[in-house]
Amino acid sequence: MKLLLLVAYFLVLITIGFYCRKNATDVNGFVLGGRSVGPWLTAFAFGTSYFSAVVFVGYAGQFGWRFGIAATWAGIGNAIIGSLLAWVILGRRTRIMTQHLDSATMPQFFGERFQSKSLKIAASAIIFIFLIPYTASLYNGLSRLFGMAFHIDYSICIVLMAVLTAIYVIAGGYMATAINDFIQGIVMLVGIVAVIVAVLSSKGGLMAAMDGLAKVSDPTVSTTPGIFASFLGPDPVSLLGVVILTSLGTWGLPQMVQKFYAIDNEDSIKKGTIISTIFALVVAGGCYFLGGFGRLFSDKIDIAANGFDSIIPTMLEDLSPVLIALVVILVLSASMSTLSSLVIASSSTLTIDFIKDNIIKEMNEKKQVLFIRVLIVVFIAISAVIAMIQYKSSVTFIAQLMGISWGALAGSFLAPFLYSLYWKGTTKAGCWASFLFGCIIMILDMLFGSHFPALLQSPINCGAFAMLAGLIIVPVVSIFTKKPDQKLVEDTFACYDKTNKVSAKTALGD
Repeated sequence: MKLLLLVAYFLVLITIGFYCRKNATDVNGFVLGGRSVGPWLTAFAFGTSYFSAVVFVGYAGQFGWRFGIAATWAGIGNAIIGSLLAWVILGRRTRIMTQHLDSATMPQFFGERFQSKSLKIAASAIIFIFLIPYTASLYNGLSRLFGMAFHIDYSICIVLMAVLTAIYVIAGGYMATAINDFIQGIVMLVGIVAVIVAVLSSKGGLMAAMDGLAKVSDPTVSTTPGIFASFLGPDPVSLLGVVILTSLGTWGLPQMVQKFYAIDNEDSIKKGTIISTIFALVVAGGCYFLGGFGRLFSDKIDIAANGFDSIIPTMLEDLSPVLIALVVILVLSASMSTLSSLVIASSSTLTIDFIKDNIIKEMNEKKQVLFIRVLIVVFIAISAVIAMIQYKSSVTFIAQLMGISWGALAGSFLAPFLYSLYWKGTTKAGCWASFLFGCIIMILDMLFGSHFPALLQSPINCGAFAMLAGLIIVPVVSIFTKKPDQKLVEDTFACYDKTNKVSAKTALGD
């Protein structure tokens, strides 16, 4: 039964990939779906790229164990800050300015916005380097559940996921990814609700589970009675760091922001905002809520031997075969949708922003699409090899890998991208300062984290700090450095002043 469901699922994904080949003949079609993607597909693409095995297996398990039921705040933050506010603040302006600048990637946006080739190349290098550890972490989380459900070797899980993702992304590009994301999103919504109900039922229902959690004590964490069933948990400051990193981080991640490039119209932005927020509330809120009950299974969990990533699989191992199959497809859906977004973002960036005009001077549309497809294979292969090496090394926690990746990317890009959309005074030097600070602090934290202040030793907190610091660094550096060319700035921001005729339901007449 489990195997049958998986085979059917794989066939649907591959069929959609080949069906969408007609939409992937040029760069605009392959990378952005022709900028004609509707609200449901865009919202689900945003949500499924946001949440993967990293969240379901890694973050939900680790933070549920550390913070108890208070970990649900991370899911609420993901919905409000990471989805609702991201769409409201970035959605429309990103769509308008990127089309005006004719940019299909984030590095291309920086290059056109500041007329800086070096800025474009630096941004593409950062994306390519730091998306790899994130991709490796996707394989790790998936392997835990495949091992539990099918007793399949880890390397087979990696190869299976890599090959299937490569087939439908290479065949159909962004449109295939968006349609598959929609299907995968539905699986995630149904799956997380079913799993929560099943797990809580195994502990006597919600109230009995909450009561049991309130009786759990761990003197190494807190001596306060009932702390794991409390409103803010045992460590509100660290919890805030998790909320900031996992929520605000989406504002600066190229694979997330790029979803706004492809929206077709104003109505799609409004609908997409609502759909995306509800999706995040159910999926992220549900994942962290489920993880909050991890300590009720402490008699079966050995953190010292198996790590935090073993918590969620242990909670699920006694479910019915049908539910376990649903969970596997749920996490596979989440991971493959995120992986497809990452490889499109990375390969398109490397082709359009690095190889084109720098290494190969003449690249027509057909050749660019070919290079993007080849680099998708290269990127998936590299990340798969790293995932295997990582699995056998001392770096075993999914959350740490993702923290480094998110911290460096969002720490580098969030502030300059946000200010570039809204503030005419943003300078090239301000962008460079944010790029350097975000990358350097995360690399130093990875290599010498034990020498950092206690609060910043965690990649999660350090990544959150890098994002917030960028919001200060960019305006300060911009104020004291050479001002951008006034004509260039005015031409760029003129896109917001363009007059559009709208219906009476949108705006009142004279």
